[in-house]
Amino acid sequence: MAQNVYIHIPFCKQKCHYCSFISFVDLKLKSKYIEQLKSEITLHYQKEPLKTLYFGGGTPSILNIEDFETIITLFNITQNTEITVELNPENLNIEYLKGLKSLGVNRLSFGCQTFDDTMLKSIGRKHSSIDVVNAIELSNNVGFENLSVDLIYGLPAQNVKDFETDLVKAASMNIKHISLYGLKIDEGCYFATHPPAKLPDSDSQAEMYLTAIKILKNYGFEHYEISNFAKPNYQSKHNLNYWDNNSYYGFGIAAHGYISGIRYSNFEDFDNYFKSGDKQHLYEHEVTSQEQLEEEIFLGFRKMQGICVEAINTKYNIDFDQKYKPILDKYQYSGHLELEDNFYRLTESGILVSNTILADFIE
Repeated sequence: MAQNVYIHIPFCKQKCHYCSFISFVDLKLKSKYIEQLKSEITLHYQKEPLKTLYFGGGTPSILNIEDFETIITLFNITQNTEITVELNPENLNIEYLKGLKSLGVNRLSFGCQTFDDTMLKSIGRKHSSIDVVNAIELSNNVGFENLSVDLIYGLPAQNVKDFETDLVKAASMNIKHISLYGLKIDEGCYFATHPPAKLPDSDSQAEMYLTAIKILKNYGFEHYEISNFAKPNYQSKHNLNYWDNNSYYGFGIAAHGYISGIRYSNFEDFDNYFKSGDKQHLYEHEVTSQEQLEEEIFLGFRKMQGICVEAINTKYNIDFDQKYKPILDKYQYSGHLELEDNFYRLTESGILVSNTILADFIE
């Protein structure tokens, strides 16, 4: 059983320079893709009442309201279902937003990245800073209360003061959630073959991140996950489901899911996805008990609350303190881990080297 759904909309008007996600700028296949999505959902979804439904991309706002209606009506939606749509801020209008709201969409996530128009152009974004301001205001006017924006730090030529300006601008808007991402240049993106000049070094990125923690706290945002900050009671329920290591469906090209102890991913190209029939999954892996435990640790440390010793002991029939004593002692002594109220959590300095710490827990 899974009560959470991710749907991948793999279309964009153009690729951003840092993007290595599976997305395509050719929109001719959109109608055929939606039909295949319907088939996949009908085949696998077991009619559970949903806690969360998340449209990611790509650019989900490429879909029209009728497209969204076609997909959303396939699911068992309740009045408590969190329905999130990722939107690019340019070219939004009040009719489109009203249409989303009428379908039960109650959470919008905007790809802002920065409020610096020169930086936006340098990373291949189509929108301007005023587009974000207008999109937030329009969404508020339509009655959307649960709004999130994404910001990227470590952009070309960006310094700590620049990022502070972005943070204050975002935090001062009528939004409830902010996600922060350090710029990563992965294989397959434009920047991988056309490296930008004047990239901030790792120390500057770390300073930007620590600055964000302080500024957003001052504006009433709770730091509840490594990359995520929310006003009280506005944490992303969908993403918390991932970090709690619970099950979820993934529908669409390149989507990942986790059902009945099996992690899977779908085909990453249209030809195979359209031909897949009842075999959409490119990859399936039955997660072993040890892998489940390691995932629980990896995901648990992403949450600022950390790992509950009592809960993990009960769930996996282990003595967490004893099993991982050398690692726990090592990082508590170094100041990267702390134990409070039976929860182990990363400190601020621990977050900055979290990949190194987590690697020690993997057998």
